[in-house]
Amino acid sequence: MKIEEQKEIISGFKHLELLANQVVEGFISGMHKSPFHGFSAEFAEHKVYNVGESTKHIDWKLFAKTDRLYTKRFEEETNLRCHLIIDNSSSMHFPKLKNNEPFYESKVGFSVLASAVLMNLLKKQRDAVGLSIYSDKFEYYAPEKGSDRHHRMLLNQLENLLENPKESKNTDTITFLHQIAEKVHRRSMIVLFTDMFQDGKEEQLFSALQHLKHNKHKVVVFHVIDEKRELNFDFDNTPRKFIDVESGEIINLYAENVKEEYEKKVSDYFKKLSLTCAQNKIKYVPVNVGANFEKILTTYLVEKQNFG
Repeated sequence: MKIEEQKEIISGFKHLELLANQVVEGFISGMHKSPFHGFSAEFAEHKVYNVGESTKHIDWKLFAKTDRLYTKRFEEETNLRCHLIIDNSSSMHFPKLKNNEPFYESKVGFSVLASAVLMNLLKKQRDAVGLSIYSDKFEYYAPEKGSDRHHRMLLNQLENLLENPKESKNTDTITFLHQIAEKVHRRSMIVLFTDMFQDGKEEQLFSALQHLKHNKHKVVVFHVIDEKRELNFDFDNTPRKFIDVESGEIINLYAENVKEEYEKKVSDYFKKLSLTCAQNKIKYVPVNVGANFEKILTTYLVEKQNFG
């Protein structure tokens, strides 16, 4: 196969699983001695062997001492349940990409690939995964399962998100986080990808995030942003038309005239998000589109170890 063809396959939407697997394999191979038991061969404890189970992990040395059959239970067998949530509102489809730009440099594209990467890792560790997608409506819900068929179904849903939105879709994070919280019954790690745009309803948003924690769920919020444009407001000083992709509202201005005030307000908002999440024992992690996925994977593994 030609190099150009290989590049085309790896960058294509329809090969999301291949790309996710490459990210995970690269991450694992880069860990010389993993601090995470999920990647080690150390077993956590023994369990009594039941007739009909595989004899592969029977501890024969322990059998010689006790005359009873025990198998080694590995840390990978903790059977974590993880529910991924993706905000698919129009603001998540920013920035609008040119033909030669990879899909993961938009917020929704980054969230899709990050989700596929986590799904790949969950599959390797034999954990169950579910998925919710929302915008101005509850677009998709699947409970946590671990089968190959289930994974393929979720990957197909993720690929569908990579299409450009055909209409403006507002964000109703508050309503749908409450609904998702009611749907996830068994204790799980809940991972949310969102840009946290919710039209001045901060207290209600925090209330919805708190609701996700009921039933002793662990909640991780990946705050997906385009640092260059949304955090640093990095535009040249020519007159520009800024359009709200959700409401359609238009503002004409010179970026330089508002840059300082804009950056201060954004910084203050991020600090408030971080502080409020910390107070509510929610893991808050800002991530930049187009960045590598080490922060995503490391956060997941650390939180899994603390899940207990």
